[in-house]
Amino acid sequence: MLVLTRSRQDYLKALFALSPTGQVVATSRLAAHLGVKAPSVTNMIARLARERLVSHSPRAGARLTPRGRREALGIVRRHRILEAFLVRVLGLDLAEVHEDAEVLEHHVSDRLLEAIDRLMRRPTEDPHGHPIPNARGRLLRRALLPLAALRRGVRARVREIDDEDARRLARWRELGLVPGAAVRVREVRPLDGVVELEVTGRRHVTSIASLEGILVQRAHRGSDGP
Repeated sequence: MLVLTRSRQDYLKALFALSPTGQVVATSRLAAHLGVKAPSVTNMIARLARERLVSHSPRAGARLTPRGRREALGIVRRHRILEAFLVRVLGLDLAEVHEDAEVLEHHVSDRLLEAIDRLMRRPTEDPHGHPIPNARGRLLRRALLPLAALRRGVRARVREIDDEDARRLARWRELGLVPGAAVRVREVRPLDGVVELEVTGRRHVTSIASLEGILVQRAHRGSDGP
């Protein structure tokens, strides 16, 4: 049985994050995501390919094999359960738990993770709205849209927010742009790069670029709310 080192786990999770549907990821893109140099990525990808966790083409890039995807989903599951625990049980700020979960996911045993999951009654989403893969590695897929792409007058509900930038997360929380929030686009000014939103009854003006990483579920046409 192959024991995955922390570095291997990080690479598999990164490949999944960059391509959840299984497309090839360029080595340069993977290096930028992990913050390492291209030769280091090339060496690790070669090892993962020998272990049949990824398939690799030197010119095209790498993708997860079915086995690699199962391992990646297991790591994602650990991370998201731990984030939920840190927020729901320990009361930590959702803007600050990503890094803590990054550390803990490599050290918590399967037995302890199961106990944490059971204590929280099997949450289906982490605090940022991302679906938690189940114990069999199945992950819920949803048809979501970027909030920044919505037109004037559209109503929606925030479903997922990117969790890797703590400062941006803190700003979204201040605006009320957290999972579950009802949103209506009041005005869009593309030339100025500005959008006016109504978030759970409060009006805010912010830059369109600042909304990158927020995914929403559009309300049904004709409804008064999401």
